[in-house]
Amino acid sequence: MSPLHEDRLATDPAIASILAERDGSTVYRARISTQRWGFLAIVLLVAVAPTFLYPIYLMDLYCFAIFACAFNLLLGYAGLLSFGHAAFFGAGSYVAGYVAKRYGAQPEFAVLAGMAVAGGLGLVFGAVAIRRQGIYFAMTTLALAQMIYFLAVRFPAYTGGEDGIESVPRGKLFGLLDLGNDLTMYVAVSCVFLGSLLFIQRVVESPFGQVLKSIRDNEKRAMSLGFETSRYKLVAFVISAALTGLAGATKVLVSQVATLSDVHLSMSAEPILMTIVGGLGTMFGPAFGAAIIVTMQNYLAPLGAWVTICQGLIFILCVVVFRQGVAGLFGRVVGQR
Repeated sequence: MSPLHEDRLATDPAIASILAERDGSTVYRARISTQRWGFLAIVLLVAVAPTFLYPIYLMDLYCFAIFACAFNLLLGYAGLLSFGHAAFFGAGSYVAGYVAKRYGAQPEFAVLAGMAVAGGLGLVFGAVAIRRQGIYFAMTTLALAQMIYFLAVRFPAYTGGEDGIESVPRGKLFGLLDLGNDLTMYVAVSCVFLGSLLFIQRVVESPFGQVLKSIRDNEKRAMSLGFETSRYKLVAFVISAALTGLAGATKVLVSQVATLSDVHLSMSAEPILMTIVGGLGTMFGPAFGAAIIVTMQNYLAPLGAWVTICQGLIFILCVVVFRQGVAGLFGRVVGQR
């Protein structure tokens, strides 16, 4: 490619990030360094958190953090707004709970089963939904997710109906580690959480992730450069769905119950709120957003319906004042210093 052609392409924001990565620009290296320090900070927080906070609360937080980061991969980096991610979260939860309780499967196989079913469901949903754009894509995912909710209600023999699947056994990880111990379970969930963050970071920083960003910024220009955008969006949708299923499957082992709330419409709103509050399109912002929302739900529970009002006020504040969320605000403060 000639230098003149490269200069012309560099003026397009849709692919400027690709050229910046290839050239090893100072901005790119600084961003990677910041992300590494951010990941190390998260590892440190995960290590010391059980000393001050209840492990069950922390494990619940990590599951929703995976959920939010998986959703952010789709919305923040591919530009696809889904209103139906509760279908994948609930599918992972129900399948893992059913396999673990009905067949006595070890926890690693139960989680993998939930993740695989959610990924397969994402493949089917994505093949249908990516044919639409914008709000039509979002409404298609919503309609498909409502179908999963209907199936969960209509087949109580597998889902438990309104009672859900209760008393899901945690079992022994790899046949050795008893997850009935909260500390052992915490270590396992922490590893799943950190591994998911590393995987998402690798996906975003890979050439595949850079193409996703170009599709988000200017899909027509990405198509003109020869990228088959539908295939890239479908792969991103499947990855996001599988990670969401991983979050749901891990959550059912933590709480030992799978209920209709896991596939309800309100569950699809949770990652949207967490992502906006934490920082849309940032690496670790959705995890911090999940921490804020889950903490409010746990510690402000005595307030009843006022918790929802507080969440709404925070959402409005982020949209109006802090449009880049908590992570964006922190990055701007650090950048100024």
